[in-house]
Amino acid sequence: MRAWRAAAGIDDGPVFRPVDRHGRVGGARLSGTAVALIVKRAAARVGLDPDQFAGHSLRAGLATSAAAAGASERAIMAQTGHKSLPMVRSYIREGSLFRDNAAAVLGL
Repeated sequence: MRAWRAAAGIDDGPVFRPVDRHGRVGGARLSGTAVALIVKRAAARVGLDPDQFAGHSLRAGLATSAAAAGASERAIMAQTGHKSLPMVRSYIREGSLFRDNAAAVLGL
């Protein structure tokens, strides 16, 4: 991160910014569409179906990983911008499916 900020000349503001075909770093943040394209290209490069991924996948991954590491729902909501517990819990649920499973406790 430090190397990117130094190379891009970023002292404040958005960290992830567009880079044009000449290698010039823009001043605005990446658009949601740009993030989605980056995620889809990365998924395709590792052999995954890019249609199953989008920029939203990063948000869901952060919420799931943070919950698995013990972060509070309040802390996750502050980071992701979720406004309601039901919504943030819908992101976290998949990550805890096998970790906190009632059937697993019964040996099923």
